[in-house]
Amino acid sequence: MSTATPSTAAPLLSAPAYFLMRRLHSLTGIVFGGYLVVHLIVNATIVQGGDIFQKQVDKIHSLPFLWAFEWGLIFLPILFHTVYGIWITLTGQPNVNHYPYARNWFYLCQRISAMIIVLFMAFHVLSLKYGLFGPTLKFNPHDARAAVETHMRAAWWIAWVVYPLGITASCFHLANGFWAAAITWGLTISAAAQRRWGYLCAGLFVVTMVLGFTALVTAAS
Repeated sequence: MSTATPSTAAPLLSAPAYFLMRRLHSLTGIVFGGYLVVHLIVNATIVQGGDIFQKQVDKIHSLPFLWAFEWGLIFLPILFHTVYGIWITLTGQPNVNHYPYARNWFYLCQRISAMIIVLFMAFHVLSLKYGLFGPTLKFNPHDARAAVETHMRAAWWIAWVVYPLGITASCFHLANGFWAAAITWGLTISAAAQRRWGYLCAGLFVVTMVLGFTALVTAAS
């Protein structure tokens, strides 16, 4: 998800291709954002105890054709959104030095948060799903709470540096991206509509931050 801002990306594509790519980028960002909200809600159930958290994890892993769901609605949309987002970042020109307006700063923060998310997701997926950084960091869906606690407590920097940065960047990128998506799809045309939607997106940021840090502190403490 990205904020609308002048970019040098447009001249590199034909107008129809650029329009399509931006809409796909926005759509995959919405899908990614929806998944993130569900992921944070499930993770936050860890505060209710290991049994409740385990039931939520079991529900997910009992879904039929889980692999197809993961690839079709999670991994591929995230991959496209990430690759095209990196291209936008490399070709865009933030102009906060010349025009230090709030939305220009939001654009810059969106780009920075995107790069943090890419690094965070690489660590998160490679360690939890594949155990690339050590078997103790790999997630065990049959003993979910113990696995998450072991992961978080393996090193102080995992729980108190990597995940706080990853959660904050993800929640900001989600809320700011949803604000921009409404403009992209023509849902908030007027300044008043954008302002009202901005308040809701700010609320979304607060709620997702609470969910993320609730799970983090519970697992790491």
